[in-house]
Amino acid sequence: MLVLGIETSCDETAVALVEDGVRVRSNVIGSQVDVHRPFGGVVPEIAARAHLEMLLPAVDRALVEAGATYADLEGVAVTAGPGLVGALLVGVAGAKSIALAHDLPFIGVNHLEGHVCATQLEYGLLDPPLLALIVSGGHTSLVRLDASGTFSTIGATIDDAAGEAFDKVARFLGLPYPGGPEIDQLSRTGDPTAIAFPRAMLGDGTYDFSMSGLKTAVIRELRRRDAADEEIVLSDVAASFTEAIVDVLVAKTLDAAAAEDIGTVTLVGGVAANTRLREAMTDGCARTGRRLLLPQPVLCTDNGAMIAAAGFNRLVAGQRTPLDLDADPGLGFSPLART
Repeated sequence: MLVLGIETSCDETAVALVEDGVRVRSNVIGSQVDVHRPFGGVVPEIAARAHLEMLLPAVDRALVEAGATYADLEGVAVTAGPGLVGALLVGVAGAKSIALAHDLPFIGVNHLEGHVCATQLEYGLLDPPLLALIVSGGHTSLVRLDASGTFSTIGATIDDAAGEAFDKVARFLGLPYPGGPEIDQLSRTGDPTAIAFPRAMLGDGTYDFSMSGLKTAVIRELRRRDAADEEIVLSDVAASFTEAIVDVLVAKTLDAAAAEDIGTVTLVGGVAANTRLREAMTDGCARTGRRLLLPQPVLCTDNGAMIAAAGFNRLVAGQRTPLDLDADPGLGFSPLART
């Protein structure tokens, strides 16, 4: 079964064709980084307009790269939420038009479910139960996938997402947008023990996260050192900040996996491309005897292949989404949970 996947929840115009839920035939990602860089972050209205310009050319390119035509498709999947409402509307409208014009089954996909399903593009169809840590610019969540195929959130950030914290600290350090990759690169030459930043909510008995206080602690420390005319080694700041985030993410994930008696963990989302997080989660799972499913970085960032994979799963389960589906910027798992 060949499924077209469309992802426009934020600032990537992404389209892919995936066969049988696991084989990526094409994966086109149109980045808007250069468009938003002058503003230091994503501007929702500009993102939506860029999607309008980029979507149909991306669909055409995906078909060409896959060596396919619309006649070869057996379904169209699209991110219905969560995300930026204007950006989501462009993708949903485009996917509906394609499904209607070519008489294809239509599936609305939860963006976070898509991230989890990116795992199957490298490791084969999902074999629940599993625990997913989803870390990105807009989300930091621990999600359980049960044997019944139902997704449930067991922990989430109460303020900033991990990717948002990376970007905000990077901006304060004077690093270019997007800040996450810049801090990742800088931290590799720094000392992660140089500054004792706080590990928020670690050991509090929940699986929730908080990044806002850590961000504030970094800013206060830099201002203190500047006022005292103390040396500021940016690589040490980046490494210490990264380690504080990674320590909490890994510890809470492993605690949740133990409490829920889950032997398989997957790490997904844009921040899952962070070098130190990948290393620490690999070590932590090995130490506790858990299997780690770790997609390659290109499948961790927003992409259409993960949406096509999620769409495939629900198509084979017999699900279809009505064409009156609305984009929902705050979409939770319940409305689109598999049964």
